[in-house]
Amino acid sequence: MKFKPIDIVSVALFAALMGIGANIAAFLVIGGVPITFQPVIAILAGAILGSRLGAFSMIIYMFIGLIGMPVFAEFSGGFRALVSPTFGFILSFIIMAFVTGKIIEKRQNPKLHHFFIASFTGLIINYIMGTNYMYYAYQWIADAPEGFSYTMVWTWMALPLVKDIIFTILAVTAIPKIYHLLQRQTSLNPSKRAA
Repeated sequence: MKFKPIDIVSVALFAALMGIGANIAAFLVIGGVPITFQPVIAILAGAILGSRLGAFSMIIYMFIGLIGMPVFAEFSGGFRALVSPTFGFILSFIIMAFVTGKIIEKRQNPKLHHFFIASFTGLIINYIMGTNYMYYAYQWIADAPEGFSYTMVWTWMALPLVKDIIFTILAVTAIPKIYHLLQRQTSLNPSKRAA
């Protein structure tokens, strides 16, 4: 895949936004889960940049964090993140951006409901991957709290899920305008890039 200057700038922008979104509310933690704005940013990356560039921006973000930059939640970074119970969410951002973008790319002229389906499919992937990874990480790697169970993990995720549903709905109302504006005025065309 060849990169145009606008592609490089866009990928870098969304990678940077992920770092900001990870820590804009870093002081809020529920159970073992920091409250972040990353899911909606990953959705926006897939919808606006397309499946490949959206996923690539998430990969760049992940590697920037793994090499030690404090861009993960709670200003953390480094290879120790690999054994963190929340690393599954970081992995899920790559998949959710790709799937969100791919669903939209399959439509020649996507409508609001296509963006809705794509965005919430991405959010479902985020929670299934991240929450299950967290459960097994606590079972096998991390020190689980007393009374730890699969139900407890999903209970931790209840409030973040409400927040992410609200932000995803807000994003869905904005994504179509941004998407179609970019298609008309620039060469930032996800469907062409995916070809």
